[in-house]
Amino acid sequence: MSRLFGTDGVRGRANADLTPDLALRLNIAAARVLGATDRRTVAVIGRDPRASGEMLAAASAAGLAAAGAKVIDLGILPTPAVAHLTALTGADFGVMVSASHNPMPDNGIKFFAAGGRKLPDHVEDAIEAALDDTAPLPQGEGVGRIVRSVDPVESYIQHLVAVCPNPLDGLKVVVDPANGAATGAAPEALRRAGAEVVTINDDPDGLNINENCGSTHMDGLRRAVVEHGADAGIALDGDADRCLAVDAEGNTVDGDAIMAILALAMRDAGRLNGGVLVTTVMSNLGLHQAMSAAGIELETTKVGDRYVLERLAEGGYSLGGEQSGHIIMSDHATTGDGSLTAIMLLARMAATGRTLKDLASVFTPAPQVLLNVRVADKSVIDHEDVKNAVALWQAKLGADGRVLLRPSGTEPLVRVMVEAAEEPVAQSVAAELAAVVEHAHS
Repeated sequence: MSRLFGTDGVRGRANADLTPDLALRLNIAAARVLGATDRRTVAVIGRDPRASGEMLAAASAAGLAAAGAKVIDLGILPTPAVAHLTALTGADFGVMVSASHNPMPDNGIKFFAAGGRKLPDHVEDAIEAALDDTAPLPQGEGVGRIVRSVDPVESYIQHLVAVCPNPLDGLKVVVDPANGAATGAAPEALRRAGAEVVTINDDPDGLNINENCGSTHMDGLRRAVVEHGADAGIALDGDADRCLAVDAEGNTVDGDAIMAILALAMRDAGRLNGGVLVTTVMSNLGLHQAMSAAGIELETTKVGDRYVLERLAEGGYSLGGEQSGHIIMSDHATTGDGSLTAIMLLARMAATGRTLKDLASVFTPAPQVLLNVRVADKSVIDHEDVKNAVALWQAKLGADGRVLLRPSGTEPLVRVMVEAAEEPVAQSVAAELAAVVEHAHS
C-alpha cells in the first residue's frame, strides 16, 4: 500500500482522492498524535482561496474539534503565515489546506508541529497509522470549539516588515500572487517596506488560483515588468511558500540564482551560519560552481523543502532552498516563505544599488532540461531498463553533466532532469530517457 503522505503533506484531486471524510479522519488522527496530553490541545488552521478549501478546511476543523482540540481558524492565509502563527500563538500544531502550486482541482493538507516546523517522516507515519484508531472521541465539555482569529494577516505583514534589513525605497516591483493566499499580504508588506508595487493576478475567485499565473506561468509577469518599467518582478505560487523573480529586462531569476544572491548577502552581513548553503539535488551545477568560487560550502539533500529544513536544523545553518523557489531563512522563518524571500531579495538590490540582473550574474547555470513523464506507477524508476539507461548516460556525460530521475511527491509524474555542457545534448539525453521511462511503464 502506498504512503498517504507525499513530500509536502497529503494531496490529491479534491472530492475524489481527498474527500471531506478523509480530511476529518486525518485531522482526528493528527490531534491524537500531535496534541497535548495534560491539557486541551490548541491547533490553528488556514487555507488558500481555492474553492474546495472551504469544505476541506471545515471538515479538518470539525475533525480537530471532534478530537477535543480548540481550533483557531485563520481563514485564507499563506502557508508560511500559518507556520509563523503556529509558533506565535504557542499552538500545539498547525494545519494548512492547500495544494501549493498544483492546479485548482487539486487540494492538500499539511501539518506543522509546535513551533511551526514541518513533520519528519516518522511522525507522518504515526498520523497515518492513527487513522485506524477506534478509541472513543470526547463528549460533552470534552468536545473542542472553533474560534475565528482576529486579523492574522496583519500580524504576518508586521512580521515581514520587521525583518526587512533596510528600506526598499526607490524600487518599483510587479507582484504576481497567483490569485492565491498572499494576494493581500505580499504586496502590502512590500509597500510598507518602501517599494512601489504594481500587482497582477490579484483577484482570487476560488477557481483561478495558479491558472496561467504565478511562479509556474511567468510570461505575464515578464511582460508586466517591461511594460511598467519596473526594477523587478516577483512571482509567488498559490500558497506563497515559493518565490521566483524577473529582472528589469524580463529575464527569469530562479531559485538557484536567488539563493546565490542571498548567500552572498548573508555572508557579507556575517549571517550565513557555517558559511554553508543547503540545497537539494535538483540545484544546477552552476550554483555549485558559483558558491565554490565565493568560498561558500554547498550541501545537498533529497528533493523536498522539509529535507532542506532538517539539514538546516541539524547543522545550525541559516539558508537553504530549492531551485523551484522554496527559500528558507531559518533566522526568520520555519519554512519556505515567498514573501520573505521577495523582501530579502529586494533589500539586497536597495542596499547595493545594483540591478537584479547584475546581482544574478554571479550564477551561470549549466544547460538543464527537465521533462515530466506521466505514469500510473512511479516505481517505474526502479525498472532495470530505466536504471541501466541512467547509468549509461551518466557515464557518457561524465563530470560535465548530470542525470537525475525522481518521482514527483505530489503528482503522478516521473521527473527526468539532465544537465550537460551543451543544451542540445541535454535535450537529446532527456528525451531519450523519457522515452525509456514511457516504454518501461507501458
